[in-house]
Amino acid sequence: MSQSSNWQSTLWQGLVRWFHKWTSPKWFYNLSRPLSAWTGWLALLILVVALTWGLAIAPIERLQGNSYRIIFIHVPSAFLSQAIYAAIAVLGLIGLVWRIKLAFYLAKQSVPIGASMAFLALVTGAIWGKPTWGAWWVWDARLTSMLVLLLLYLGLWALHNAMERPESGDKAAAILALVGVVNLPIIKFSVDWWNTLHQPATLKFTEAPPMHISMLIPFLLSILGFYLAAVSWALIRTRVEILQRERRTQWARDEMDRLGGQA
Repeated sequence: MSQSSNWQSTLWQGLVRWFHKWTSPKWFYNLSRPLSAWTGWLALLILVVALTWGLAIAPIERLQGNSYRIIFIHVPSAFLSQAIYAAIAVLGLIGLVWRIKLAFYLAKQSVPIGASMAFLALVTGAIWGKPTWGAWWVWDARLTSMLVLLLLYLGLWALHNAMERPESGDKAAAILALVGVVNLPIIKFSVDWWNTLHQPATLKFTEAPPMHISMLIPFLLSILGFYLAAVSWALIRTRVEILQRERRTQWARDEMDRLGGQA
């Protein structure tokens, strides 16, 4: 019994040390550099393969013809815009409850990435909607809730830049992000709750995908590539944020001097 307690205590202490290291801005800055490079290059490779396959090689869809190919960009960007917002809300909660400033740094620098994905999803959705519905835009439940998501992102960005003290912007944006989480299930289930023009979800855990394997593989690869690219982009932006916020510390000044010398 004593040995079991000692083993659990050692494991817990190890997890706590690991957690504190990763929440340290300096530690995160150093470890995220190689991670951002690996995820970035891997994302580039996967996206080149996925988009070349999906946009040029995959067969024509029986009902929608070539217009369906926008799915290889539209769906990953829509998925990612929602996932990033959820991550921002969780990071905001962590920052508010446990006062971990790195969580605020990550949340702030994820906002423009999520906003870009939401904008891309809306634009590609309009391009897809024109030949499918005969209109660039309709006030469909899914489209409207996605527009609300983009506006929430813009609100977060405005709060960060409106506050004189960055810490105040962090807290205000975290509260807005938590309130705005209610929009995510509306986006997800809008096609089930209301009679909308938007087609149902392409991928469901409870059903086999309706796509042919020659379309499904590049589709899944595209989603993976988008997520890896977002991770790399967020890590790079957060490193810049860390240097700016931690510029009064010696290690940050040394790093900025080193980077200035390389330039």
